[in-house]
Amino acid sequence: MKMRLGCFLALLAFLCPLASMAKAAEVNFITDFGFNGRHSYFYVALDKGYYKQEGLDVHIFRGQGSVDAIKNVASGAAMIGFADAGSLVLARGNDKVPVKMIAVVYTVPAQAIFVLADSGIKSPKDLEGKTLADTASSSLRLLFPAYAEATGIDASKVHWVTADSSALSSILALKRADGIGQFIVGQALIEKATAPEGVRALALKDVGLNFYGNGIIAGEDTISKNPGMLKAFVRATIKGMKDAFADPAEAARIMNKYQKQIDPAVIEQETKMVKDLATVKGMPLGKIDPVRAKETVDIISKYFKMRHPVAPKDVFVAGFVE
Repeated sequence: MKMRLGCFLALLAFLCPLASMAKAAEVNFITDFGFNGRHSYFYVALDKGYYKQEGLDVHIFRGQGSVDAIKNVASGAAMIGFADAGSLVLARGNDKVPVKMIAVVYTVPAQAIFVLADSGIKSPKDLEGKTLADTASSSLRLLFPAYAEATGIDASKVHWVTADSSALSSILALKRADGIGQFIVGQALIEKATAPEGVRALALKDVGLNFYGNGIIAGEDTISKNPGMLKAFVRATIKGMKDAFADPAEAARIMNKYQKQIDPAVIEQETKMVKDLATVKGMPLGKIDPVRAKETVDIISKYFKMRHPVAPKDVFVAGFVE
């Protein structure tokens, strides 16, 4: 009898995890660009089992930019993604792409122009007559007219060259351009490439521009048919975010287990910078402010000619941050 009971318990112990996994909803999540330290909190949520506790079997895939992430979410290749709000407004305004932001992470614009510390470029005005390198689909390049207006510089006097994203840091280090476009959270990675020389960041957030940057996105079909799953993903992600912000060194160790090519010191530094972008006094992490959402749509609509008008409700949807 004891032997039968032992066999039954052993069989139960074997079957229970399988049953749990069978119930878990498979979720393909795509990053905005590559795997970087700025994504550490997703790995914290994954590693600590926060997604699994919500009944989600999450797989993290490498994105090739916000536009790519939006396309993948729109096509259903990825159920959830991470993308720039400005790119989302343009996708809606030009192609009526049915994707919306359900939680914001970068509550201010994350774009910046990085120059070498000894370049003599100390203010936006110093960019006139200089050459900047960035990718063809760079959001910074698209938003530069707004930066130029905010800082009173002549945008036509700044020359842009196109480069592959993987080459940008070395282009700056080798002085093949006076500056490069990158997210401010990438500073640690750029400094590593230009060492021992330091860099200076001219950030969009520092000149009064107040629109949203990146956040978690989902397709309209998923939003209407499976809001519970999306809420669970956001809930688990924010839990991972809180842990990462409280202990960036631990977040770095965790992400490095999954992405060994990334220096833990870089992950830690990027995680700290994400905390600065994500934290708004008096606001829960991730929550979308309708006023800021409107400002985001307004500024994109002002500087870009789109085929269709866009309203904040076309791009942002509340109710997924609890």
